[in-house]
Amino acid sequence: MSRESSTSSAPPEHGPLRVLLIEDSPLIRRSLVEAIDASGMLQVSAWAESADEAIALLGDERFDVVIVDLQLKRGSGVQVLAYLQQAGLLDSTFAAVLTNHALPTYRERCEQYGVTHFYDKSFEFDRVLDALHDYARERGVGAS
Repeated sequence: MSRESSTSSAPPEHGPLRVLLIEDSPLIRRSLVEAIDASGMLQVSAWAESADEAIALLGDERFDVVIVDLQLKRGSGVQVLAYLQQAGLLDSTFAAVLTNHALPTYRERCEQYGVTHFYDKSFEFDRVLDALHDYARERGVGAS
């Protein structure tokens, strides 16, 4: 579990949106952090490798965006989605699943938890980034 330099619970007005990245692969996590942070509209402010770490972070801090991998070192991203739903965080948080397990049954399960942004890591890496940037612009971040 890691937290980046900013630990404030609220982002500065029109500053980058705070992202919690839940990904257990260091290589993929590094690539995602670089891609997400590059635009200046979003910033990965914390990451977790397990469901328990992610849920602990979500209980302690506010994030604008949560990106969830389904297959984790310990636990499942589905546990995180269930927490987001039960805690009522899906109304105020952009949640996206980015997984190598992009089967229709997983997509349907995620939709049952209220998450409609579901992407295949192998083929839709750019699509999740586009969705994040669209969300940031809708929130008034990076509007030029």
